[in-house]
Amino acid sequence: MADGTVGVALVGAGRMGAFHAETLARRLPGARLAAVADAAPGAAERLAGALGADRAYTDAAQLWDDPAVDAVVIASPARSHADLVVAGAAAGRHVFCEKPMAVTLPDADRAIDAARGAGVVLQVGFNRRFAADWRAARALLDAGTLGTPRLLRSLTRDPGGFDPARVLPDTIFLETLIHDFDTLRFLNPGAEAVAVHAVADALVEPAWRDRGLLDTAVVTVRFDNGAVAVAEACFEASYGYDVRGEVLGSGGMVTMGDGRRSGLAFSGPAGRLVETVRGDQELFPGAYTAELAAFVEAVRTGTPAPVTGADARAALAIALAAAESVRTGQPVQVQR
Repeated sequence: MADGTVGVALVGAGRMGAFHAETLARRLPGARLAAVADAAPGAAERLAGALGADRAYTDAAQLWDDPAVDAVVIASPARSHADLVVAGAAAGRHVFCEKPMAVTLPDADRAIDAARGAGVVLQVGFNRRFAADWRAARALLDAGTLGTPRLLRSLTRDPGGFDPARVLPDTIFLETLIHDFDTLRFLNPGAEAVAVHAVADALVEPAWRDRGLLDTAVVTVRFDNGAVAVAEACFEASYGYDVRGEVLGSGGMVTMGDGRRSGLAFSGPAGRLVETVRGDQELFPGAYTAELAAFVEAVRTGTPAPVTGADARAALAIALAAAESVRTGQPVQVQR
């Protein structure tokens, strides 16, 4: 680690990757953006140049021979994640991987084993754990203030504008609701999901139903401590980006999430109006920064990551069970 800072490379220069790259380059004093890799022509060069990274590559494999790279942030398409985690670990690089870490349980196990065998930090990008509301709720749970969780709820509603041709089957479970599944585990400490029952349909883009696109879903999750949870998602909410959570426990209730852009409310002839957030990076900028700060600190200090490969695997198991429940129309046991 040159100059006491962690040299972090980025794989994937898309929308989320670019945000992470800017965080590494400008928001974290303990890190520096060492390199960017992306297979799209010119993508890595443009982002690296804009943020002052030393190197740009078209192949992530080139990163493993770069001595300036201590760690890697993986923000490439989901189905490349597991292989990149394994490759990064094999090269002795610490790994931060966007969700999902893998799309099958064997691949999740392969990624976890690779990181464990190499002795590197492996952290997964479940950013809601780092958002102020969610952290405060977990603190109430840890303190016993909420008592025993009984009913939980987590929802994600995207602002729309997606390209249905780019949505793969089960994306709503593997890439959207997987956040909610992790959140439900985070808000029910020590408990694990045992069964799910899911319903889903193409209500935003009905013409794509026969091609496997599901854009609206509701999942009921039963946990081994008896708690019952509901997760829901929709790819289009006309009013903006909406993420919320709720826990009802034996000692009270806590709610999380407010999509208002600010505390301002305008009252006029049309009634009372508030401005709403339109995207994830606008709603969770602090959480996205905090998760990378935690990763860099784990690398610097040799301490465990706050969100592990095991956490990613557990959320994936729920997602896969939910997808199977939709296909069969029946409740499905969650694989351990």
